[in-house]
Amino acid sequence: MSEGLPFGLSYVDSALAATLRSGLDDVEVALHKAVESDYPFVDETASHLISAGGKRFRPLLALVAAQYGDPTAPGIVPASVVVELTHLATLYHDDVMDEAPLRRGAPSANARWDNTVAILTGDFLFARAADIASDLGTEIVRLQARTFERLCTGQIRETVGPAPGEDPVEHHLEVLGGKTGSLIALAGRMGAMTSGAPAGVADAVASYGEKFGVAFQLSDDLLDIASESEESGKTPGTDLREGVRTLPVLLALRGTDPEGARLRELLSGPLTDAALHAEALGLLRTSPAMVEAREVLLAWAESARAELASLPPGRATDALSMMCDVVVDRSA
Repeated sequence: MSEGLPFGLSYVDSALAATLRSGLDDVEVALHKAVESDYPFVDETASHLISAGGKRFRPLLALVAAQYGDPTAPGIVPASVVVELTHLATLYHDDVMDEAPLRRGAPSANARWDNTVAILTGDFLFARAADIASDLGTEIVRLQARTFERLCTGQIRETVGPAPGEDPVEHHLEVLGGKTGSLIALAGRMGAMTSGAPAGVADAVASYGEKFGVAFQLSDDLLDIASESEESGKTPGTDLREGVRTLPVLLALRGTDPEGARLRELLSGPLTDAALHAEALGLLRTSPAMVEAREVLLAWAESARAELASLPPGRATDALSMMCDVVVDRSA
């Protein structure tokens, strides 16, 4: 984990980068220890996704937020582990719901074993996260539980879809706030809290984290369409092939221009056929919906940056600001 840092954080400040790398190394050790079980099979399944790697972005944000207090405080690494275990647990469940064969380049738990094992492993990780949170105090437990509630609610809302008369785009953005933004917000808040930073700082970093989380997911979705490679961690156009209606698709579907008629026709049906999928992907890449979606991404990134105005200037605030630039640039 110590080679580099995502979102350009290796280049913000050399001393901060070194601190963050060291913190992530500590988190990695603690993650593996947190999922150890006396039952070897559970130990194997629970460590499956941890061993597959990942950016560890949520612990990273917690470590950045801890710079506003005492970054050596003993609760910071456990808090980071709580957030990452919660995230990993949702991935086990997501793969079952999506019937995903791969996760982080390795066979998903449901593909390697079966859905029951994947679901129960996710539950096991949630339990371990709650156990660690209990050592950090009742407020941390409450925050983790309420975030878990938002994660579940967001997933249910995505599964059910928008209510009659509800704007699909607004519904989608609210879902992203629940499914992605809430846990990133928790990472920032818990990093600040466990470092002893002032409550106002924790509030600001959490608000930043929620908005940045939405921007991050929008960037990921744009990258899935625009990228010619597997830079996003999956084959380009995967969401389109699987019928997942991300923001560019929703914006294209609500268009009325005659030039977009063929794209709307394709997006309204299944795209499992390779030729139809390639046609739809090509049309979507050059459509006005992509331009509009990038504008929405930029607005969310700038809204996240605006939350930094109340934070004290310094290398941590500079790092958070730079992340807003990177999340926009990566999908260009």
